[in-house]
Amino acid sequence: MTTSHHLLSSVLTARFVARGFLRLDAVVPEEMNAEALDVLAAGVPAVPYGTAVGDAFPEGTFARRLVDLPAVAGALRSLVGPDPNVDHHAVHVREPHGGSAQPLHADAIIDTRPDAFDVQLMYYPHEVSAEMGGTLLVPGSHLRRTNETDTGRYQNLLGQISLTCPAGTVLLLHHGIWHGGRRNDSDRLRYMFKIRFNPTVPQVLLWDTADLADPAVTAELSARMPWYEQATGRLEVYNRVALWRAMTGDDTFDIDYWRTRVSNRPGRVA
Repeated sequence: MTTSHHLLSSVLTARFVARGFLRLDAVVPEEMNAEALDVLAAGVPAVPYGTAVGDAFPEGTFARRLVDLPAVAGALRSLVGPDPNVDHHAVHVREPHGGSAQPLHADAIIDTRPDAFDVQLMYYPHEVSAEMGGTLLVPGSHLRRTNETDTGRYQNLLGQISLTCPAGTVLLLHHGIWHGGRRNDSDRLRYMFKIRFNPTVPQVLLWDTADLADPAVTAELSARMPWYEQATGRLEVYNRVALWRAMTGDDTFDIDYWRTRVSNRPGRVA
């Protein structure tokens, strides 16, 4: 994929680590959005799990042009690195006044990788209004490990986001974020195109690190989400520190001494 100069800053990368998603509003041009409606209606051919982007989406195809858009390519490069594999992709369609809301879930099985993550791209070719439903997200839920619909019994969490967005919006999600498709109560067909990417290189310092020492990075990583309880919310920050250490290669980074305290084992032989 092309990368250009549209790499994420350290602050934006830290925001992704803290919240589990990054939103790119209206980054897809209007002419591509119009084309997408026909492309998605016809369906995008399936590929085997773990197919290289170039093989999954040949030059000139709509999906390839989508992921090659500078803002999209730069953000993906910053999070999963160059030449990721396409895990799988799918076109999600909701009929007008059709369907029920998905239970709140995390995709696939429990994923305990502390130093790697997949990124899911969700593309919305048309405006998504509140009436159309869109995607429900729970910010900051991605590092609390669950299996698929273990969270399905939860109906509403403080601070959840029910997506409304302009046409051409792209979401990039950590694979573990709790989410669900909402019911479509509008008179219009709703489309969403999803691609899951697997990294093929270590996810270390892939973004624009010029602002790595900016205090705003630690501020982003320290942010509390509204649904966190005071004590248990610390676990989410603790898990973010572990991921940030892995992504920066800096084993000394910490917030409020939490990770350092827990890993302190004087006299132990490695």
